[in-house]
Amino acid sequence: MQTTQFADYTATHFLWEATDGVATITLNRPERKNPLTFDSYAELRDLFRGLVYAEDIHAVVIRGAGGNFCSGGDVHEIIGPLTKMNMQQLLAFTRMTGDLVKAMRACRQPVISAVEGICAGAGAIIAMSSDLRYAAADAKVAFLFNRVGLAGCDMGACAILPRIIGQGRASELLYSGRSLKADEGERWGFFNSVSDDPYAAAMTMAQAITRGPTFANGITKTQLQQEWNMSVDQAIEAEAQAQALCMQTGDFVRAYNAFVDKKSPVFEGN
Repeated sequence: MQTTQFADYTATHFLWEATDGVATITLNRPERKNPLTFDSYAELRDLFRGLVYAEDIHAVVIRGAGGNFCSGGDVHEIIGPLTKMNMQQLLAFTRMTGDLVKAMRACRQPVISAVEGICAGAGAIIAMSSDLRYAAADAKVAFLFNRVGLAGCDMGACAILPRIIGQGRASELLYSGRSLKADEGERWGFFNSVSDDPYAAAMTMAQAITRGPTFANGITKTQLQQEWNMSVDQAIEAEAQAQALCMQTGDFVRAYNAFVDKKSPVFEGN
């Protein structure tokens, strides 16, 4: 049986802090603008896989240290070695990076990115794969794969990015590799908001989510993910089953009783 408590998780390749159901992941290599390594990719993947079973974490915020979010894969620790790998090794790597996105989408906790400064390559993918994104005015998001001789179809970008900003805009970013600035990203719907303190904005939302009916919020995230592959009729039936399940929770009864008593409900996540 896997552990269901993650507040005291000890991270090796990034920082982890959890308080009152909200966890913060801080990518912590500020001298290099927080690039990922083979090890940090794998640890992030395994952590998000484990969060499926976490009873004490209800929202996750991702940020970078030192005024930047993430510069992508480390040039010396990932890009260089990739040029020397055979096809089997390369496929193992690309599947592993894709598994990080799958794990982020599959965990029940809403994932929120607080983006400052550089957010490029794999960093842009992590932000894209989050449920919500809050930006600083200096944020620059670049899906720069074609600028290093690669296709824009990396880690689900061709599937997820058009659903956020539209096919034409996603095509422009993936073909050009140009940077999407914060104000443009907000207009396009990539960022939920732009502010002086995106981490504070992300934490405010994460805390609000955590105070809400967390079991039901997890169902919402599951349906948002799964309904991409459903017809409208299938989605309506899936939501009927999901909502009937939520109607059996104590939080549904608590909300009703609070309404009758003219009070604010206090949810317990069950």
